[in-house]
Amino acid sequence: MHNDISEILVSEQEIQEICQRLGKEVTKDYQDKSPILVGLLKGCVPFMADISRHIDLKFDMAYMSVSSYHGGIASSGDVKIKLDLDISIKGRDVIIVEDIVDTANTIVTIIELFKHRGASSVKMVTLLDKPEGRVRPYQPDYVGKVIPKAFVVGYGLDYNEYYRNLPYVGVLKPEVYST
Repeated sequence: MHNDISEILVSEQEIQEICQRLGKEVTKDYQDKSPILVGLLKGCVPFMADISRHIDLKFDMAYMSVSSYHGGIASSGDVKIKLDLDISIKGRDVIIVEDIVDTANTIVTIIELFKHRGASSVKMVTLLDKPEGRVRPYQPDYVGKVIPKAFVVGYGLDYNEYYRNLPYVGVLKPEVYST
């Protein structure tokens, strides 16, 4: 598995430092509030677990399964909700937790949906931001690290459901996904 990686972009140590920094920022910004953290499955799982340990607030956690990739390495542009929230967000402050913002198709669609459902506020925290991949204008509220346009895996990010368990984020060698 490690041999399929051409370069490590974000080390395990750097990920932990990012989670601590972002957790402190969220804690400061949401003092005296009880937000709902909404993780977008499956990629958010490691990041959601790690960042939540650094948020010193009372908060709810919920998950959605949303995708615009449907296999492969490029967004289809068609956002599908596979699993919806099991709690109401009406009148609540929502913080979406995402592994990466690339095209912004998924996140913009979900933010619009949450506003339509009556969320009091909707912000977003992402481990990785890939602005070169944008097809819709969007700037995340909290960003762990800006990365170049490359196909990355690890720490929740996958290629055909593999590599999520890598403890770092790395660039997948093109020969792995071009065969």
